[in-house]
Amino acid sequence: MIKHIVMWKLKESAEGNDKKTNAEKIKLGLEALKDKIPQIQGIEVGINNNPSNAYDVVLYSEFKSFEDLDIYQNHAEHLKVAGFVGAVKEDRTCVDYEV
Repeated sequence: MIKHIVMWKLKESAEGNDKKTNAEKIKLGLEALKDKIPQIQGIEVGINNNPSNAYDVVLYSEFKSFEDLDIYQNHAEHLKVAGFVGAVKEDRTCVDYEV
């Protein structure tokens, strides 16, 4: 099992929205991928409620293999969401590990 965890720090405003609105759009977009990309075994997206923390949104997802993770990352539906995230993020960090 592969765990794919990503965290984003969002810009205060971008794409005509404030940070909170963009965080909600990211959450909805990523969670909708579960029904579009069969390689996703599990997905959870959280919006940070701790104002002292550096990151605003976290993605926790699971895949059977690194090959499935690669399929997900290059899937057209994922790339649409990633394009929006790229436009509204200030910073990103990611960890992929096998259990």
